[in-house]
Amino acid sequence: MTAEYRYDVEVLHLLVSPGHAYFGRAREGAADVPTVDADQAELVAGKGIVGDRFFGKAAHMDAAVTVLAVEALEAIAAELGTGPLDPLLTRRNIVLRGVELAPLLGHEFTLESGGDVVRLKAGRPAHPCVWMDQMLAPGAHKAMRGRGGVRCQVISGGLLHRGKAVLVSPVELDPAKASEANVLRPSRLP
Repeated sequence: MTAEYRYDVEVLHLLVSPGHAYFGRAREGAADVPTVDADQAELVAGKGIVGDRFFGKAAHMDAAVTVLAVEALEAIAAELGTGPLDPLLTRRNIVLRGVELAPLLGHEFTLESGGDVVRLKAGRPAHPCVWMDQMLAPGAHKAMRGRGGVRCQVISGGLLHRGKAVLVSPVELDPAKASEANVLRPSRLP
């Protein structure tokens, strides 16, 4: 039997946007694209979040959803001496409070919210782009390295709701480390 660890978390934000705000826009500046901070989002197995820019894109099937720990962003704001940083400007789809994400790389995990269960597989780190210096604060790009979250594949879909949730993990996590930069060595990946 596989170990199962349960963590009370909070889904703070569910970003859904049909267009890219930063990708491929080095000269034009960030695009003004419609973005919704939804109360709930529909995730579809093998496709991503309905209505999002990565939904159903073959090149992104294994990384259609990004998950970020808000504690990482709070630590970055403290380090840079800024006020609070807007998590929506990171363009991460799911912003959680209360969980360390890096140990999930290579593993499937579930998020239970509002009576629904969504299963994800954390495939690779979500590296920050240089736009973070302009959109968040000078130095944010470097400060976000190792704490930009994880890119995930949707294994089984359903609705994900903003608010209290439970993250079920096959590996032990330390919520106190949610804000720490973590550079994984290949030996730590399963």
